[in-house]
Amino acid sequence: MPQGLDTGQGGAALALVSRPARDGRNQDTMTQYLVRRANVLVLGVLIAIVTLVGAVTWERLNASRDARTWSQHSYRVLDTTKDLAIALRDAERGQRGYVLTGRAEYLGPYDAARDRLGLLQGELQRLTADNPAQQARIRLLAPAIQHKLEELAQTLQARRDGGLEAALRIINGDAGRNHMREAETILATMLTDEQRLLDERLAQNDARATWVRWMVIAGSGLAVLTLLWAARLLNRAWSRSYRTEAEQRALALRLRTTLDSLSQGVAVFGPDRKLANWNECFQVLLDLPKAMVRPGTPYGAFVEHTGEPGRPALETEDQIRHGRRNSGEAVTYERENADGHHLEIRRTPMPDGGFVLTVSDMTKRAQAEGVLREAQKMQAIGQLTGGIAHDFNNLLQVILGNLEFIRAKLDGDARLQTRIERASWAAQRGATLTGQLLAFARKQPLAPAAIDLAAAMPDLIPLLRRTLGETIDVRYVETVGLWPAMADAAQLESAVLNLALNARDAMPGGGRLTIELGNKVLDEEYVRRHAETLPGDYAMVAVSDTGHGMTPDIVKRVFEPFFTTKPDGKGTGLGLAMVFGFVKQSGGHVKIYSEPGEGTTVKLYLPRAVGAAAVPGPRSGSPVDLPRGSGTVLVVEDEAAVREIACAILADLGYRVLEAADGEEGLRIFGANVATVDLLLTDVILPGKVRGRELAERVQALRPEVRIVFMSGYTENSIIHHGRVDDGVHLISKPFKREQLARKVAEVLGSAGAEVPETANVVALRPVKGAGS
Repeated sequence: MPQGLDTGQGGAALALVSRPARDGRNQDTMTQYLVRRANVLVLGVLIAIVTLVGAVTWERLNASRDARTWSQHSYRVLDTTKDLAIALRDAERGQRGYVLTGRAEYLGPYDAARDRLGLLQGELQRLTADNPAQQARIRLLAPAIQHKLEELAQTLQARRDGGLEAALRIINGDAGRNHMREAETILATMLTDEQRLLDERLAQNDARATWVRWMVIAGSGLAVLTLLWAARLLNRAWSRSYRTEAEQRALALRLRTTLDSLSQGVAVFGPDRKLANWNECFQVLLDLPKAMVRPGTPYGAFVEHTGEPGRPALETEDQIRHGRRNSGEAVTYERENADGHHLEIRRTPMPDGGFVLTVSDMTKRAQAEGVLREAQKMQAIGQLTGGIAHDFNNLLQVILGNLEFIRAKLDGDARLQTRIERASWAAQRGATLTGQLLAFARKQPLAPAAIDLAAAMPDLIPLLRRTLGETIDVRYVETVGLWPAMADAAQLESAVLNLALNARDAMPGGGRLTIELGNKVLDEEYVRRHAETLPGDYAMVAVSDTGHGMTPDIVKRVFEPFFTTKPDGKGTGLGLAMVFGFVKQSGGHVKIYSEPGEGTTVKLYLPRAVGAAAVPGPRSGSPVDLPRGSGTVLVVEDEAAVREIACAILADLGYRVLEAADGEEGLRIFGANVATVDLLLTDVILPGKVRGRELAERVQALRPEVRIVFMSGYTENSIIHHGRVDDGVHLISKPFKREQLARKVAEVLGSAGAEVPETANVVALRPVKGAGS
């Protein structure tokens, strides 16, 4: 019994201990149940409130949107009506200005307003299609506007035909004023009615907006309170986790934005050589498909995709694995794609065993370097050819001078005259070649002036037709409002003739030659792609043919001197070189376009002449006689042969001649004959301390009335700057002919009207307007 008693007491105690635990568990279960019920209830109520508020708000928003649409419609009607009234006033104002002044510029507002009236009436008709009252007013408005426009047009015609008084008689009548008043009355009525509709619609819109605003405020307030109550149930750890995640997202976004803003392609590969991150430029520069550029793509796939037969664009994996000299050193190399793009690729190792691949587009830099190399090559060739031509000019001067001197002395021997003529022709041909060399080298003296291309070029077309033959169809095209060009007229004509002859040779079976004139503006983008070119306005002369064309390799070399595609003996290779040098020396630009079988176009861009009166190009003059004189000429020339022939020509023309071999000797001779010397003929480049320019300055300091004429076959000297003769300087270029020297000396001494003997030679000279030599 005691034992059983003890057993019962233990069970009762266990039951008392276990009951509170069961009650606690039951209470926790009940609490969790109530919390769940409360959460469900709160969520349900919140959903119901949000749904109700959202539905009502949506309905009101739709209504407000409709009201706003109609309000905007009213605004458009008002604006169009006001524009119609303003246009009507502008038409009348422009008409009054023209009637009072007779100046055509006042018709600008009138014409613009007249054209707008029809458009505005049509727009107003369309906008008020839903308003019968406004439609009726528009029907009344149209005749009033039409009558007013007719009255304005009648007044303008009267002003043109009968003058101001005839126009004022129409204006002083009441017809125009009545039509204007009628139109303005109708427009004012339309504005008033539309403004009333607008006020009503705005009021409705405001009422709906106010209701929606309060609904949104109430719903937002309730939602905020509910959310605030629910926010207390959130765990602090979740908050910290959310903040950390937000920071990571912001960091990732900044990194992505930075990578995408780079003009270089960047890709990050992990230790397993698989793509991890990249920017858009990486895909663009390597021309990769979107499906390939994704996380996990192996590096080998990019090597295979970008590689060309026998030449990979990227390093192979074996090169990366075995080509390391320093594990932390970047590897840089360049590649050129088949499309001509130059890429610089840089691989930078990372500490984890991966690497960063950076791709830079170096195409523009490579193009700029190529253009610079071409410009330097042409400059070097120009310096060489210019020096050769300068020395050769002195030799040709001796040959031409002696031949002309002998020809003047021979009389009656036709065979010797023929021989001398042939030798003179050959020497003159050599002078032409040296002139072309100097043109290419940009070392020929130019006398640029403003040229009216529209007046000069048409006179050249008949000459081209006769020169090129009947198988070539010569066409001429010009643009209205051509700008004057700043260039040497004679050199421009020679350049066009050279291009036309080249075009003829490219069309052995006949074809079409087109001379086109136009205005062109070369912008900064064009200048960046073409060396030695300045942005600005240019007058364009384009010569196009339908010949066999040229390949790109030939086009690159066409401007080089002595380069020609013609058979031996058919061309010197200096025609296009001369054109190139002349245009460049004039401050212009040359562009050639050609394709095999499609013909060739050469465009000459000459600087636009601003602030100078344009003159037509060179004209052929009538034959003139050689002038003679009796003054004293001091000839200073270091080349003995050139000095001898120049003195002989002048002496034969009747002048008293003194000669010197350098500047110092020239000063001594001038000092001994200071009162008798009338003209100094000196070479620009003289040996010794006293150069030609300094000699001339000293001579004129001693006796200002002494005239000065310079001789030169070169432009790199003190009287010619940037290829142009200084103002007030008289220059005769070597090699010169007997007739040229006679004319120049007579011109400077002012003896053009001096006595001319009957036995003087008669030659045809071409005066160049605006020339300085």
